[in-house]
Amino acid sequence: MAYKSLRSILTVALVALAVAWAAPSQAKEKVSIAGLTWPGYGFWFIAQEKGLAPDLEISYQAIEDPYQSFGLATSGQLDVVSSTIEFAPIAAAQGMPISLVAYGNLSYGTDKIVVGPGIESAQDLIGKKVAVLEGGLAQLYMAIWLEQNGVAYDKVEYVNLIMDDAASAMIGGDVAAAEFWDPFGTQILTNLPGSRLAAQSREPFWLSNALIADSVFMNSDFIAKRRDVAVKTMQALYDAIAWWRKNPTEGNKIIADGMKMSVADVELVIGKDGTGKDGGLYPYGFMEAARFCGSAPGDPPFGQKNSQITDHWKMTNDWWIKFGQMDKTVAPEAGIDCSLLSDLHKAGYAQ
Repeated sequence: MAYKSLRSILTVALVALAVAWAAPSQAKEKVSIAGLTWPGYGFWFIAQEKGLAPDLEISYQAIEDPYQSFGLATSGQLDVVSSTIEFAPIAAAQGMPISLVAYGNLSYGTDKIVVGPGIESAQDLIGKKVAVLEGGLAQLYMAIWLEQNGVAYDKVEYVNLIMDDAASAMIGGDVAAAEFWDPFGTQILTNLPGSRLAAQSREPFWLSNALIADSVFMNSDFIAKRRDVAVKTMQALYDAIAWWRKNPTEGNKIIADGMKMSVADVELVIGKDGTGKDGGLYPYGFMEAARFCGSAPGDPPFGQKNSQITDHWKMTNDWWIKFGQMDKTVAPEAGIDCSLLSDLHKAGYAQ
């Protein structure tokens, strides 16, 4: 009887010890990510659902105010922010501990400038109201388009409206033009008689200058103190994009479920066939993003050039000075960190 009790005690002790030894290897590194409810950011759900990063516990939180996301990342409550790219120079100028680590999705038609009834050219907009999200890519898109068409960027009145409100203002005749992303732009063109598509991001000029895009930001401490996790996080993203390209139907369903939106809206934005060219947004794979960042040799697609991320930074920095969002030029190296992509490339990762 005593022998059996001793054996039981030893067995329990050995099991407990084995569990203790195994626990560290089984523990997953937590990675907290936030961004808009937007199909282009849904690849994080694929990485999670398909176990593409088995040693990471990836969580994605939908936060509709990018400034809130950046505030949480600044305080260390978020590791990663998926957001549009134009905030990078502003963050650096304000000394925020956030780095732009990768160019993400290129707008491939989802962004549109729509003019209302009676507007035949950009000249007709002089002195009129146009709806944009001030301080965002929509405002830069509108300003550059105006100047392309012979109208100084400050000859219109910018009205700061979110998409729902901009659509209502357009239909109600309160604004003469607006910058929309889908599904809003397509809805206006379908439902507002006399409205017209004046520009869309699939045009060669917009594809080559790469202005309108999503990107990946990371907390600087996350990179410095958990670098291996940061590298694995980026690999998980690119593995998810590669998986989606081969399995677009299932991938779009995962994104739709994660983002709590319809599959039809997901397909409208990122397409159905996995090419990225049958929707309105082109997701950059690893080598495309690495080339844009200058972390791998060769040129990105669409007539872009190697290391174009620095030109993009300078372009947005100059425009923010014009609009009064910034008062000085900030060097790209103050807020761009392409070293994670460089690490992946040096390690032989090519998706």
